[in-house]
Amino acid sequence: MPLRFYNTLTQESEEFRPLGDNIVRMYTCGPTVYNFVHIGNFRTFTFQDILRRWLAYRGYQLNHVMNVTDVDDKIILNAAKAGKSLEDYTASYTKAFFEDAAALRLQQPEHVVPATKHIGSMVKAIEQLAARGFTYTSEGSTYFRIDAFPQYGKLSHNDFSGIRAGARVEVDEYDKADARDFVLWKARRNGEPYWETPFGDGRPGWHIECSAMAMEYLGQTLDIHAGGVDLIFPHHENEIAQSESITGKPFARFWLHSEHLHIESQKMSKSLGNFYTLRDLLELGYQPESIRYLLASVPYRKKLNFTFEGLKAAAKSIERLRDFELRLTSTRFPAGSNTEIADLSHAAIRQFEEGMDDDLNTAEALAAIFEYVRAVNTAIDEGRFQEENRWDAARVLEVFDSVFDVLKPRNGNGAALNGSSGKLAAISEAEIEKLINERSQAKKTRDFARADAIRATLTERGIVLEDTKDGVRWKRK
Repeated sequence: MPLRFYNTLTQESEEFRPLGDNIVRMYTCGPTVYNFVHIGNFRTFTFQDILRRWLAYRGYQLNHVMNVTDVDDKIILNAAKAGKSLEDYTASYTKAFFEDAAALRLQQPEHVVPATKHIGSMVKAIEQLAARGFTYTSEGSTYFRIDAFPQYGKLSHNDFSGIRAGARVEVDEYDKADARDFVLWKARRNGEPYWETPFGDGRPGWHIECSAMAMEYLGQTLDIHAGGVDLIFPHHENEIAQSESITGKPFARFWLHSEHLHIESQKMSKSLGNFYTLRDLLELGYQPESIRYLLASVPYRKKLNFTFEGLKAAAKSIERLRDFELRLTSTRFPAGSNTEIADLSHAAIRQFEEGMDDDLNTAEALAAIFEYVRAVNTAIDEGRFQEENRWDAARVLEVFDSVFDVLKPRNGNGAALNGSSGKLAAISEAEIEKLINERSQAKKTRDFARADAIRATLTERGIVLEDTKDGVRWKRK
């Protein structure tokens, strides 16, 4: 089946192909670096990671741009309270975001673009809008005139025909039903950062940032624009109005939006005491791959009820897959190939692909993998699994993990972890096998003290040994 996505713009599931070549021009809304990013945001960032991985699996090249909002109302307010400059305040939270993203194994986009490094592009975009009659000034600020863009509301599918002409809003975020002329450039205020421009000193509004940076790197029409449902209005609606008023062309062909995350069936809120960052969860002892698995397990357009029982279940699911992988690599099988198992493997990959091609239906894709693991474990128990089937099964896990990326315990930089302590396990597979062979020789010569010492060394470095009739199996904790 062809790759299909649900397009918020058309409210239909549509077959996806890039506009003109094999390169997907994709823009995703990144973090606003005024604090540590919470797991609700990371639900969206994980969806975006799954999206780019699946596009790559399907043979597309990615030209993916993600912005970093490092100037807006909240950032300026918080930086002032902290007594720090805008740059110093945002630097620490930008660094924290990318550390957290690495822990969750989120691939870095081809372009990461901080807003404050692209003020020139925003000024140029505002000048173009002014030249086309889409702006006006009031008290030193420049606003977008939404009644000059008749298609306003086409993304959020709201009827704004009754808007009040000339009603303005200067804050970056506002009520979903409150369509007003929005600010493009905010006049300079005492104590706030500012930039000098032909239309006055000040700073950009939030919405113009993404329009200017997306078009600078990706051109006038994007293939995909993605983010959370909370951004549909006003942010993405305003991006469309700005961008299409400049170019006269569609801004993005596909709009993909991920649903909200709730904690134990409640909206996440500091007042409810259920507000969590990734770091909070890691301090509670949960592994990043379990968090990633849970965030990815529910299809992105469905609300995710994030529970601690769900995190425990995610850890068990990963362990089941790791145990299956260990069984494949450490068990001796009879020579040959069972065509029934080969067919099962090919069918599992096909079903996984069909699930992912259906608007990234991760639940269906996971179901295909776990049904396969159940069937193959039964075949192994019954002696029907043969040596050459090992490679078919390994390919199934490889396809799965190219998207979900949870099988290998690693730290944020991709190195293997000792899961019991979180420290780097500075030992390679070759070293592990060497020590296992030494231990086997020690047991043959009845040097049990040496054999026990090797086991203890491996245990200390996060390696668990299991002696079976087929030989020694090992896995990382």
